[in-house]
Amino acid sequence: MSELAIGILGGGGRMGRALIRAVTEARGCRLAGAVDAPGHPERGKDLGALAGLDPLSMPLDDDIDALLVRSDVIIDFTVPKATAEHARRVGETGTAYVVGTTGLDAAQQAAVADAATRAAVVQAANFSLGVNVSIAVTRRLAELLDDDFDIEIVEMHHRYKVDAPSGTALALGRAAAQGRGVVLDDVADRGRDGITGARQRGHIGFAVLRGGNVAGDHTVIFAADDERIEVSHKAGDRMIFARGAVRAALWTAGKPPRLYGMDDVLGF
Repeated sequence: MSELAIGILGGGGRMGRALIRAVTEARGCRLAGAVDAPGHPERGKDLGALAGLDPLSMPLDDDIDALLVRSDVIIDFTVPKATAEHARRVGETGTAYVVGTTGLDAAQQAAVADAATRAAVVQAANFSLGVNVSIAVTRRLAELLDDDFDIEIVEMHHRYKVDAPSGTALALGRAAAQGRGVVLDDVADRGRDGITGARQRGHIGFAVLRGGNVAGDHTVIFAADDERIEVSHKAGDRMIFARGAVRAALWTAGKPPRLYGMDDVLGF
């Protein structure tokens, strides 16, 4: 069986560099290349050097269309506006697509969903195995515990993260809401400031922290009178997300067009 050719979008960023390393370390695949936006300061630099590896004789460039042609699957951890455009191009080529970009609005998400009618697309707020187990546990706890248990979600990321709450925090919130049989948007408290009044029964609260170089910490708190259950996951390095994304990319081989999630990849 030939190796799966994996291309990286956003190759000059922190996650892009981690993905380059993860692809080179994984079995059953090879790096097809990596691109970033036109004018990126690292354009032309060897991908191996970018990822802290030996030279790979492959430069960072900006030709997405060429990368799509030579890739079996591409991995996208960029920004919402770029991801929507990438999804449109994926829809034209049918190249399998792994999407880790968070913060997409309704129109941008619709572009991803449309691509999934013509290509296998795996989309997740977080590709860590541990986080996806935490999401499954959160859903089950919310099913078992009634509204006597208030649900609060606390997340912390590095100072450069631009969206809040994080995509993972929202995924945890959706899992909790699903377990309770409600819609997250109807019960979410996404910011408290000033005289807010008492906490509303059944709501799901979010608290957001930013600072340092934190790769990602998430805790779901189920708090009742005199007892508290906490489900926590702390990421020490973004390589855990990169390895999970490569695992998802490998999983797409031979899969029909559809929008998949990490539940599908992991068989939950």
